[in-house]
Amino acid sequence: MPSGPIDLLDINVWLALADENHAHHFRARRYWEEESSSQIAFCRVSMLGLLRLATNSKVMHGQPFAPSEIWQAYRNFRSLPEVTLMADPSDLELHFSTLTEPDHFPNHRWTDAYLAALSQATSSRLVSFDSDFKHFKGLRFFHLKP
Repeated sequence: MPSGPIDLLDINVWLALADENHAHHFRARRYWEEESSSQIAFCRVSMLGLLRLATNSKVMHGQPFAPSEIWQAYRNFRSLPEVTLMADPSDLELHFSTLTEPDHFPNHRWTDAYLAALSQATSSRLVSFDSDFKHFKGLRFFHLKP
């Protein structure tokens, strides 16, 4: 993993960056160009989420990416020197279970909790358009507001 500050991007940020017609594309670009850390990370969950959502016609308002197109967009991101693929650290499960074991944990936040746990375990900053990440205590969270 690279040294220095790193941003772990939520799926919604990657999707906005990949799709020039996305409602938040310009906000995502401003983040990338002016507010990002020196390193920006995918993880397997955000990579898979980008591939899944970008090829979904409903999500993409009837204009989904072809699988080969979104794979190429992903490869283009990954070829940039500032973009990395973050591996799961050995203590990820501890962070993840701490966030999700309380009986009041809402079942719709599993993926968010994974990203929050990964961010905590790697001391990275989580970047998202989703304000729900504010519910995770101790998370370094940068809320992109459209």
